[in-house]
Amino acid sequence: MTALKATGIVVEYNPFHNGHKFHAEEARSQANADVVIAVMSGNFLQRGEPAFVDKWARTKMALQNGVDLVIELPYAFATSHAPVFAEGAIQILDAAHCQSFCFGSEDGDISSFENSLELIKRSGNEYEQTIKNAVALGMSYPKALNEAYNLAVESTDTKLPIADLTKPNNILGFHYIQTANDISSSMKAITIPRIGAGYHEDTKKGQPIASATGIRKSFFETLDVDSIRNFYPKSTHKSLTAWQENQPSFGNWTTFYPFLRFTILRDGPGRLAQIADIKEGIENLFYRAATKNETFEGFMKDVKSKRYTWTRIQRMLTHIFNGYTYEMRNEIKSPSYLRLLGMTQNGRLYLNQNKKDFKLPLVSKAAAFSDPSMTMDIHAANMYALGIAKGADRSSVGSDYTTHPIFVK
Repeated sequence: MTALKATGIVVEYNPFHNGHKFHAEEARSQANADVVIAVMSGNFLQRGEPAFVDKWARTKMALQNGVDLVIELPYAFATSHAPVFAEGAIQILDAAHCQSFCFGSEDGDISSFENSLELIKRSGNEYEQTIKNAVALGMSYPKALNEAYNLAVESTDTKLPIADLTKPNNILGFHYIQTANDISSSMKAITIPRIGAGYHEDTKKGQPIASATGIRKSFFETLDVDSIRNFYPKSTHKSLTAWQENQPSFGNWTTFYPFLRFTILRDGPGRLAQIADIKEGIENLFYRAATKNETFEGFMKDVKSKRYTWTRIQRMLTHIFNGYTYEMRNEIKSPSYLRLLGMTQNGRLYLNQNKKDFKLPLVSKAAAFSDPSMTMDIHAANMYALGIAKGADRSSVGSDYTTHPIFVK
């Protein structure tokens, strides 16, 4: 049998929409690949939010629309800032023997990213030190990155095109390429232009491609799945309709806030200070805000400031909700397994050909593998189930131990 060629993509699918389908199809085409492997965040996401629907529902959407294998990006990486998020994802794709990886970007030109990487290599330790100094002074990571990058650009006379690292997808793409370089991966980097709506744009009538952020916003304004059906494939609509019929809610902080508030008030500032990303006394602000605010919107209004971006605060809250401490983070340095969430027939063939040579163990049953990262993933899945169920009896707590990888023919 001819060896199957795989390309990798890094995704959240929150939820899976028409732009995601285009990305999967283009990745296969541009890489001339037989198999598309998606590394997908679990039930909590990079912007510090609960997923709209759980990882199993999103896995099924992906497998029905051009993806052949879905591997979970562990919580420790999925909920971190861009460099660590990228490190986890690219190491997993490399371990799964992908020949390439493909990402969407605002630039849409791989040479600009490669030129940027060379530029930063030439700047040496000065680039990283500028970022550390800026973050230490309270600057957000994206702004610190851009400041260091601009200084590196100003110090060179290059006429080659370089990436615009003020754009969210460009930032992630740059870190994907940087990680692949750092681990000496043989994977070829490919980028395609991001099409349709911007990262944070609202949905627009008559436009078939919208951002996931815009789609979620539109849904929560009406709570009507039919109102957003034009922005994703029919199979996604069917999955979201089934979710609404069988689950008490969709994932968002408004729904999860009562549990978050309880945790903050129960633990108090002393315990909150041990949670990953909590620093500079912000635990006291969180405690005061939780004491007086009965809604997530009110809580965020009280804690938001110029010093902390909305995303940075939400990541802290995600870690509080899940009890993810600095000590736990220090135990997880890099991905230690490939957690299989689902596959197509094509994906199964690829596994049969390659899994013995994977650089990390392939895990299809959570109960059969134990380490700090897996323990955290299972815990996060249970906490997500509690939040979705709003404390109702029909929560799916414990289901990660009993759910088998999804198979779509």
